[in-house]
Amino acid sequence: MSAEKLFTVAGTAKNPDGTVKARFANDLVARIKILNKAGCTDVNLVELPRAMTKLEALQYLTEVGITEGDAGYAVANKLAEKARVAKRGEVKVQASKGVKAKSAKKDVTAEDLVATARA
Repeated sequence: MSAEKLFTVAGTAKNPDGTVKARFANDLVARIKILNKAGCTDVNLVELPRAMTKLEALQYLTEVGITEGDAGYAVANKLAEKARVAKRGEVKVQASKGVKAKSAKKDVTAEDLVATARA
């Protein structure tokens, strides 16, 4: 099971100080009420087709066209931030120089495969 939280609503809203932020929630109506009470304007929230992580939701927002103006800038910045965090979590594995794969048989023919399949 994924440790990341899943959201069903995502979008943008402008704070009272004029900054635009990417927003995530699970209840559209409750989130709009909270944002309005906090004095946010230009609230643009959409319901996601399925529960998504923040990274998936941001990718979806860019696909549906939230790419213009301050909202597009906020989504692009948050997407870049989440992509960096996701990349940091990846693990790179390299084989040691002394390790070699060994094979019992070098040449395998079609007859060998058929014989093995029949056995």
